[in-house]
Amino acid sequence: MKPLVAPSILAGNHAALRESLAEAEATPGVEWVHIDIMDGHFVPNLSFGPQTVKALRPNSKLFFDVHLMLANPDKYVEAFIEDGAQNVTIHTEPDYPHLPTLKRIRELGSTCGICINPGTPVEELEPYLEHVDLVLLMTVQPGFGGQKFREDVLEKIETVAKWRSDKGYNWRIEVDGGVDAETGLQCKNAGADTFVCGTAFFKAADKTEFVSKLQS
Repeated sequence: MKPLVAPSILAGNHAALRESLAEAEATPGVEWVHIDIMDGHFVPNLSFGPQTVKALRPNSKLFFDVHLMLANPDKYVEAFIEDGAQNVTIHTEPDYPHLPTLKRIRELGSTCGICINPGTPVEELEPYLEHVDLVLLMTVQPGFGGQKFREDVLEKIETVAKWRSDKGYNWRIEVDGGVDAETGLQCKNAGADTFVCGTAFFKAADKTEFVSKLQS
């Protein structure tokens, strides 16, 4: 599967998100942008709402990969998709109707993903693997950017990659959190193919070279 780098707009300039989006789009090899949505409940931080997606959508041809870190994502998927989300990823951990939410995301014309935090057993993904287009493994505890990569997640990536191979699934394996050229390569070797990069991307001296390293 073609490796993809998805710069995380959360690490961009919040006073100039349009410019940060343009910076990502101008980098050769970048086709996706990752948009983290945090509610201050499921994770201890607040970020963006559907209106941010709506405001950015006309300014970019990038694929909008929206990650809902919400206690009740089922209440918001319609708004995010109407405003321009093209993939919507939800978490296993909160208590809400997971499978109906994944089904609804697809009915609304978006692809869908399922995600677990670093401390969540990888087996919690299994009920959803037939119903998704992407599996996201957090490599930091979500909530804040710039955290240190959790190497213990590499084993989970290997497990998920084996499930995909053994059962003939065709979803992407995405990683998010502390991903740079070095840790991204570790994830790639473990089986990941989609790399969310925030701080490492926006602070890279040569963004083209950074993306190329993960895609080569």
